[in-house]
Amino acid sequence: MKQPSPISVSRRDRRTLAQGGFALAMAPLERIGELPDELSGRFGENRPPATQICQIDAANDLEAVQSWLLEYQLQPQTFRTYRKEAERLLLWCWLEQGKAFSSLNRQDLAAYQAFLADPQPAVRWCGHGRAPRHSAEWRPFQGRLSQASQQHALRILKGLFQYLHAAGYLAGNPLALVRQKDNRQDGRRVRERHLDQETWDALVDYLQHQQADDPKRLKQLERWRLLLAFLYLLAPRVHEVAQARMNDFFQRRGHWWWAVEGKGKKYAEIPVSEALIAALKRYRSFLQLEPLPDPEDFSPLIRDLSGQRGISANMIYRTMKDLTDEASRAFATSNPEIARRLEKTSTHWFRHTSITHQADAGVELRFLARNARHASLSTTRIYLHEEDQAWQEQNSKQDWQAPWADQAEE
Repeated sequence: MKQPSPISVSRRDRRTLAQGGFALAMAPLERIGELPDELSGRFGENRPPATQICQIDAANDLEAVQSWLLEYQLQPQTFRTYRKEAERLLLWCWLEQGKAFSSLNRQDLAAYQAFLADPQPAVRWCGHGRAPRHSAEWRPFQGRLSQASQQHALRILKGLFQYLHAAGYLAGNPLALVRQKDNRQDGRRVRERHLDQETWDALVDYLQHQQADDPKRLKQLERWRLLLAFLYLLAPRVHEVAQARMNDFFQRRGHWWWAVEGKGKKYAEIPVSEALIAALKRYRSFLQLEPLPDPEDFSPLIRDLSGQRGISANMIYRTMKDLTDEASRAFATSNPEIARRLEKTSTHWFRHTSITHQADAGVELRFLARNARHASLSTTRIYLHEEDQAWQEQNSKQDWQAPWADQAEE
């Protein structure tokens, strides 16, 4: 396998590190070898006095970050997301700043946020597609990060610094100095990132009328049909779909429920509609299984095209993106606006769509919050639109029109 070419650190430390014969390659954390003291963090400027007891077994920055990541080893999706952000920061420290992670200060992190907005040089930092972690083509970025993605990355890193500070590995948390972002845009983002009724109906109609001309296409269509029903009727997060098992569906007092361990490992049981049970029966029958799952059926809910194995959250994301992209192309001529919305759609939009449509259908706030598994009712209220309509009607009572509004300019 072709090895990645060595990439030295910034100019100011290049001479020092070269004296030790050291050159650092662009590679995932597990492929990083022993670092020189200048980068390892053994003597980082933000390390506490040696007399202070450290609560984790970490002699350097990489070991400290790995200790933090191990806290999430039972949450695969969270682990991968947190590793990605920690990896990006560590590589940036070494390759761009030429300093240890445990020497970073507030100014460094301001520079890092600017870097996230445009990782340069792109040839070094950005890859095309998703190269495997063992590949020489692997890169930590695929391009610029949006403002929302930058904020998400900083929240994760703030948690990392907080953990290492609490553990006694760091003397302080430089990200604690960052001003909290303005959350007033959250409602706008949620309202924009869902499918309106017209677009949803168009997508369902498109899928309903698709015909399979070969076995692979038939498997793809049947999986899409269950996924769409599951995402719309239960509003799960993507990692919850990947982790779902057949026996997560169970009966109690004549009604079906779905058991889920969600965000923050919180357990919940959600009522299941007859419509979803019908979709589940169809998919199971297609897989040549009994129509309904039994309590001992620990097999994955969503399968690969062989019908034998489950699929990852990333694969579910790509599977649903394939559907929305395909439908978008189909509507490109007949309805460009619907095509545009579908092209923008990501898998998480279906969760927002589900909650929004439930709210529009009149589901009470207390039950809507339980369906969405929100910790706060204020989060659920973002999805309510009925007051918007009433507000519009009330404001229209001020019935005045400028007398010149309909006059054409002479």
